[in-house]
Amino acid sequence: MARKAKIPVCTENDRRTLADWASSRSIEWRLVERARMIKQLLDGLPINKIAQAMGTGQNTVIKWRNRFAAQGVDGLYDSPRSGKPPKYDKDFRNRIMQTLELPPPKGQAFWDGPAIARHLQVSDDAVWRVLRKEGICLARQRSWCVSTDPEFAPKAADIIGLYLAPPQNAMVISIDEKPSIQALERTTGYVCTSSNKIAHGLKSTYKRHGTLNLFAALNVATGFVHAQTTELKRRIEFLAFMDQLLLELPDSREKEIHVILDNYCIHKRNDKWLADHPNVAFHFTPTSASWLNQVEIWFGILSRKALKNASFTSTDQLRAAIESFIEVYHQNAKPFVWRKREVKGSQLRNTITNLCN
Repeated sequence: MARKAKIPVCTENDRRTLADWASSRSIEWRLVERARMIKQLLDGLPINKIAQAMGTGQNTVIKWRNRFAAQGVDGLYDSPRSGKPPKYDKDFRNRIMQTLELPPPKGQAFWDGPAIARHLQVSDDAVWRVLRKEGICLARQRSWCVSTDPEFAPKAADIIGLYLAPPQNAMVISIDEKPSIQALERTTGYVCTSSNKIAHGLKSTYKRHGTLNLFAALNVATGFVHAQTTELKRRIEFLAFMDQLLLELPDSREKEIHVILDNYCIHKRNDKWLADHPNVAFHFTPTSASWLNQVEIWFGILSRKALKNASFTSTDQLRAAIESFIEVYHQNAKPFVWRKREVKGSQLRNTITNLCN
């Protein structure tokens, strides 16, 4: 005579969970089977009938009944297992870190994965697993520029103050130039790589069709950009651009205009022009700190959207592409939010070990 299965106690929450698991097609199959076993136990079916229907042994049904009775639905999960002992332990990780502190092998400027593997006489995959886990990207690099301007603090504070708290009834304009934009003609398109991935293709050879210089003035409050292309980039072109800018700016004669510039030579020694325009004031970024000039952000967007990987048969076509980008950009122009974070000396580390430990 078949043994009558002991019916475990089940809460309403567990009963709903069992019903969801038993009909699920997204969770692990083992949990689905165990939920169905317990549901049948709760319905009063004997153990041998459940085992026969599920295609398993009676001891298996009893095991999960006891686990459910003790822990509820949490007992239907597998217990933690020790797993296979790691072949590459913490000592192996430390050996890789110590290797990166050594001079690179002969013929190389820096360590890479295969070089580390050869040095430690292990597989490349084992090295790359550790490097990925530690977040170490040996082929990537970042650069930084530290200004040596003795007046860095007051100059930077002056410019950032214009961004965050501009004077009342005044305009703040960020100006710079993008020099020598090349009109390069080359074949472009899409190619299928050896790994069956689709990538943007560029022919390695190209024709040069001249260059253009671009003067740009960003209205910090609105995000609107006034731009002008020129063939040359001299002081005379810069001042001509400034004259045109004042004509385009609304109420330029009634408002103070604060212009942010870098330290390029054509921006300096313009005392006569400034004397003729007493409502305009030039503010210069510290040396080696042109990143404080917001129009540089806009130049980056222009390069990515309209210039990179493009092909131009003439400077006229290049000029038209720049003008088209500006026209479209103005449809959704908005001011940049100043979010430059403070860079502290303590963030720089001279060794990988200092960063990873």
